Amino acid sequence: MPMALAAHTHSVPATLHDLDDLPEEVVGHLVDGELIVHPRPEPPHVEAASELGWMLVGPFRHGINGPGGWVILDEPKILFGSQLLVPDLAGWRKERFQKIRKGPYTVAPDWVCEILSFSTRRFDRSTKLPIYARAGVRHAWILDPDAQTLEVLRLHEGHWLIADVFEGACKVRAEPFEAIELDLSLVWGEIEPEDEEEPGTPSPTE
Repeated sequence: MPMALAAHTHSVPATLHDLDDLPEEVVGHLVDGELIVHPRPEPPHVEAASELGWMLVGPFRHGINGPGGWVILDEPKILFGSQLLVPDLAGWRKERFQKIRKGPYTVAPDWVCEILSFSTRRFDRSTKLPIYARAGVRHAWILDPDAQTLEVLRLHEGHWLIADVFEGACKVRAEPFEAIELDLSLVWGEIEPEDEEEPGTPSPTE
């Protein structure tokens, strides 16, 4: 059973030091002085993030069969004012990216991608997206491995507009990475249904 969203409350606001004490199997965020903790994602989420990151890093970070000009990172800790969030993927245009040796990044990215899972989908949509909008993140992708959908959001006057919605094993050009075609079938992979019965297995009612 997936771990539910957990909030660790403190008599005083949580700080960056509280994140250092978390076990490796969870991901922590700081929102309005509270430490919000989620379990590490399940394999479909991890595989989708890895595939998408691999598809983008070559052409957009290293300029391999693509325009380059981006820095794309997995699960970076980023400060958005007093809030600290960890997107599944984040990208900065190279001219805006600032390298750091320790601590969270402090420059808001130009693009984020959140990959929905049972324990995070509400937090990703209702908490993270408004914070990203207030920070001026220009694009956000919402990837749902279970539904096999990709929502492409564009910031306009402080609000998110749906630029595109893609579904299933299709090839897409999605802003801000429309310079190359992405094959979403590689992102979804092949996942066997959990409840599928072996051939010849009698049902409980038989």
